[in-house]
Amino acid sequence: MLFNSYEFIFIFLPLSFFIYFFLLQKRLMLGAKSFLVFASLFFYSWWNVAYLPIILSSLLFNYVIGNSLNENFKKVQMHKKSLLAFGIVANVALLGYFKYTDFLIENINTVLDTSIPLLDLALPLAISFFTFQQIAYLVDSYRGETAEYDFLNYALFVTFFPQLIAGPIVHHAEMMPQFASRWNLVKNYKNIALGLFIFSIGLFKKVVIADSFAVWATTGFDRATTLNLFEAWATSLSYTFQLYFDFSGYTDMAIGAALLFNIKLPINFNSPYKALDIQDFWRRWHITLSRFLRDYVYIPLGGNRKGSFRTYTNLLATFIIGGIWHGAGWTFVLWGFLHGMALVIHRFWKSMGLNMPKILAWFITFNFINIAWVFFRAKEWEDAMKVLEGMFSMSLVNTTSHHMTLIIMFTLLLVALLIVLFTKSSSYYLKQKMTIKHMLCAAIVFGYAISKSLGSSSEVFLYYNF
Repeated sequence: MLFNSYEFIFIFLPLSFFIYFFLLQKRLMLGAKSFLVFASLFFYSWWNVAYLPIILSSLLFNYVIGNSLNENFKKVQMHKKSLLAFGIVANVALLGYFKYTDFLIENINTVLDTSIPLLDLALPLAISFFTFQQIAYLVDSYRGETAEYDFLNYALFVTFFPQLIAGPIVHHAEMMPQFASRWNLVKNYKNIALGLFIFSIGLFKKVVIADSFAVWATTGFDRATTLNLFEAWATSLSYTFQLYFDFSGYTDMAIGAALLFNIKLPINFNSPYKALDIQDFWRRWHITLSRFLRDYVYIPLGGNRKGSFRTYTNLLATFIIGGIWHGAGWTFVLWGFLHGMALVIHRFWKSMGLNMPKILAWFITFNFINIAWVFFRAKEWEDAMKVLEGMFSMSLVNTTSHHMTLIIMFTLLLVALLIVLFTKSSSYYLKQKMTIKHMLCAAIVFGYAISKSLGSSSEVFLYYNF
């Protein structure tokens, strides 16, 4: 069930909203929480009910380990650090089995010239997100920063449907106080108006903008055999903007849906293509993943406390792990390596006290991100090389009709760039009072997005694949 599907927008979301607040109105708080967990698990199972035992087993396992680390279960006699290590290894093993087993087998077959059959495992939906979220919970429990006695509360923290499938990766302390607050137990019409506005903007970004660029990106990466200079740049930039508006749209829709229930999810996306350097980009793109990598990978590795060389090594390792988290393939490893190296170079540049004009800094940063996305998008090395060779070739367009198509494409790409650079992110509107003007705008973009989707099939959000 996609956020942009009719089932979600016209049936699941309104029913969940009205039943949840009806139960709260009847002072059935336990029933309301139970219903929201049930609705979230139903939402998850809609994709494939076979995934349900996996997430339920993961929930129960991490709840027990987390409470044991909190010393809520006094009967557990095990060194806390060993228990934490066991919990983390078990979570990583679950993720690794489903996500990386076939990748490992392929590489063994290549290196050793063997023919071990692949398992062809289906990747359970959202496993990367709920695994990282629960690893963070275990570490926070080890540090004494959580205290959750109630399995229902814990299940709600992990499964709350607006953030379940593709984030944001939330902390227990960010979510549970909101569900417990008596101010959040009644309908808040300000939050409803704001939520509908942000949800509608996100739907427009996804259905109208991202899915339009997806057609060109797919043609260039997956269907074309060769690309000339203009085709290759049109292909790479199409994916760059497809991913931007797809993830931005998902984030807006998640924030908007959560606000209907009076829950404020952490900001996960803040105009990242406005960044003037690569560090600024990662402070704006998938903010909660960057936070996770910083707090649970980079800092435990030593952060910047052990000298420059160790700092550079930790940065590189952290972003290679980030690349692997996104997908099982050497293209993702290289993408993570490129971003790690860019951060190393940026840190070295800053340590030398060097600066450059803002326009040049933005131009270099944006083009680096665009080129790196080629590896992120390519299904095979050959696809990445095809696009990159075209981008840096001198092969030009050779037909008038094709020339006009490219003019249209680059005109729309320019419009997308202007939108990216000169419009505000949804975080801006979270602090604004909704007016009739805002709601009229929401109604127009919502109506247009719905009408456009009538004639096309729904595209899965790109981060659902990770």
